[in-house]
Amino acid sequence: MKFLTFTVAAFVALSAPAALAQAVPPQKLDETLRAKLPEDIRKAGKMIAVNNGSFPPYEIVTGTELTGATKDISDAIGQILGIKIEHATVAGLPALLSGINSGRYQFAMGPVGDYPDRQKSNDFIDWAREYVVFAVEKGNPKKIASLETTCGTRVSVMAGGSAEKVIKGFSATCTAGGKPAVEVQSYTDQPSSILAVRSKRADAFFSSQAPLSYFVKQSNGQLELTGIGLSNGFKDIYQGAVAPKGSPLTEILRDAFNILIANGTYEVLMKKWGLENNMIKQAGINQGQ
Repeated sequence: MKFLTFTVAAFVALSAPAALAQAVPPQKLDETLRAKLPEDIRKAGKMIAVNNGSFPPYEIVTGTELTGATKDISDAIGQILGIKIEHATVAGLPALLSGINSGRYQFAMGPVGDYPDRQKSNDFIDWAREYVVFAVEKGNPKKIASLETTCGTRVSVMAGGSAEKVIKGFSATCTAGGKPAVEVQSYTDQPSSILAVRSKRADAFFSSQAPLSYFVKQSNGQLELTGIGLSNGFKDIYQGAVAPKGSPLTEILRDAFNILIANGTYEVLMKKWGLENNMIKQAGINQGQ
């Protein structure tokens, strides 16, 4: 098993303002929820959560250290359940989902996009909302303003993700209408996808607004966001933790998230990482449509 071996590119290294140095508020052990954990987890005193290692500001892996909103929230949930949540990193979403389905990992904290096709094999414990936009070179030389303006452009995406499926589908729409196809460039991680734009190998990176906002802030004025406030081929997007279909962890994690929402910890930690626009009022299960 490989723990935290994926290293993000240097340009995504997080600066350390005082706001990000604050500790996770201590949580009270919930004996009722702990008692619902499978016996092997209670005996081990830990669970292993798998992550992509490339979804800032949720997941940021530097060397062997995981930081970000996901790490902070998982630490709080571990306190509620009276166990330690350890983190393992894999390359890409397909590897993450297959790792859960094969039993190598108990769950993923995510957040991972919750869609009906994924619900066939997994349960999603939704704890964030998201929007899909474009990161482009400053000045937006290709004038990419929405999904509908991408015909004939080069767009990088995460391999196996929902954005890849949407942009490939729209590329077929382009050619059916007599326009040039979208050149879709698929990468296994977020840093490689954004690097393609910064090195001018791609015209845009099509992905979730939260990590793209982070990358734009880290780009020293080289990048900007576009397509904000538009559907861009998506309906309402829920993102969440991922457990095997029918797992007892599904309801346990939902209840733990809702404890954090009710006691204010969720809001504190989401705002700490600049994710106030991605908060939801209540965690739910398989809400993706």
